[in-house]
Amino acid sequence: MKRNYIALLMLLSFFIKVQSQNFPDNQWEYDENFQENGWKIEKLQELQRFIVDSSHVTGFMIINNGKIVFEYGNTEDNSYIASCRKSILAILYGKHVKNGKINLEATLDDLKIEDVTPLLPIEKTAKVKDLLASRSGVFLNGSNPGSWSRYYRERGSVKPGDYWIYNNWDFNLAGFIFEKLTSKDIYDEVENQLAIPLKMEDWDKSIQRKFGNTTISKYPAYHMWFSTRDMARIGLLMLNKGKWKDKQIIDENWIDNMLKFYTTNDELIKNVPTFKDAIINLGYGYMWWLWDDNNVKTKGAFSALGAMGQSITVFPKINTVVVFKTNARFGRSNSSDITFKLLKKSVDSYIDNH
Repeated sequence: MKRNYIALLMLLSFFIKVQSQNFPDNQWEYDENFQENGWKIEKLQELQRFIVDSSHVTGFMIINNGKIVFEYGNTEDNSYIASCRKSILAILYGKHVKNGKINLEATLDDLKIEDVTPLLPIEKTAKVKDLLASRSGVFLNGSNPGSWSRYYRERGSVKPGDYWIYNNWDFNLAGFIFEKLTSKDIYDEVENQLAIPLKMEDWDKSIQRKFGNTTISKYPAYHMWFSTRDMARIGLLMLNKGKWKDKQIIDENWIDNMLKFYTTNDELIKNVPTFKDAIINLGYGYMWWLWDDNNVKTKGAFSALGAMGQSITVFPKINTVVVFKTNARFGRSNSSDITFKLLKKSVDSYIDNH
């Protein structure tokens, strides 16, 4: 009888934990008991002072257990999210990998891929999965700035899959291949796979657009504009492994595949030495940055990061999503160091003593 009683308590404890996850409907709810739920108000006030005094962030939210515990600035405005677009594309891939329209093992040669600068034979052996992991070994510039070309190797010197370097050529081609193999427009898929089922409040397909210098590469960048509070819905979806309320929106296995370490922090530092000075140890998955540490609160964390100060960061161990944006229209920008400090200060605001 005692054994059954203990088992029942364990079951009830699990049920309560599962039920504690909330999802917004048409609007986000605020956690009125955020202090009882582990958030220290003095630390949140310190975070806000840092945002105001030391950053140029224009919208900021912390979501815990599906409710707002901290909010700053304009979270409704749609603005440019820079490289966070890549992480969103990675999410969209899952449906079409599962249904067989996209074969991650297909090579560039299989797909008849060429560019303004012709590809070398070894470069044509790069696979779709290498593009998603930024490991194609194709050292060409993308149609838009942002590639870390100063760390490129000599063309043809690296076997595809063997070397990581952040490269917009890979990411932009991944967008082209997505549309080629699915016969779907990326922005239509954002709307159908994410905006509608997640009940995004501010999504506007009409303002999304692709562009780039096609004299450099014929594959344009698929730029995106989101509000902070809609980015938070994407973060909450990722926190729950692709599930929204009682519906599996994105295949859970695909979420796991995106968040595997295809590149460790050690390799990032080896290939791009400036990473050794970062206050966060990062690796790389399929177009998501992965936190490579064993801290009790940040273990297993992952981020979509964009230039000027854009972030969707998920902390599974504390059931938390941190999102912020910096509106480029105002000429505002944040360094990577400020971005990482904002994330660290957010996590430090959670003191699980309840």
